[in-house]
This record gives sequence, structure tokens and C-alpha cells, in this order.
Amino acid sequence: MLRITRTDYVIRCHLSILMGRDKLRIADVSRQTGLNRSTITALYKETATRVDLPAIEHLCRLFNCQVGDLFEHVRDDAAVNP
Repeated sequence: MLRITRTDYVIRCHLSILMGRDKLRIADVSRQTGLNRSTITALYKETATRVDLPAIEHLCRLFNCQVGDLFEHVRDDAAVNP
């Protein structure tokens, strides 16, 4: 039986999915958006702790998507205990 002991949520970034869809590398995204490679890498690996609004705008324009396509607010799997 699974029990949820707390209601922790995380924000997932779907940059890697969008990049895969369009066959883009981190260098490609950096060049096309003007964003620093380290910013893109942190979002790609989902290790970013904050993102500036202009960065989100550049990524949404590049991938022709909405913010909700780039980020998702989901329950954290670590909050579920067996």
C-alpha cells in the first residue's frame, strides 16, 4: 500500500523533450536564444533553482510553445512512501 505522507510538489522542465523534438543541442539553443549554456544545461538536467522571466520568454519563442508546455507542476515521487 502506498501512503502519501506529505504533499510535496516539484516543477518539472520539459526542455529536453522540446529539444529532442526539434533535434537541437544545448549549443544550438544557446546560439538561437542568446542564453548562457549553463542556464540551458541546468534547465535541461532539471537542476535549476530559479529561472529569469526573459529566459522563459526566449525559450517559449524558440519552441513556439506556452509556459505550461515548458514547465509542469507535479507531485514529487519522493513524497510517496511504500
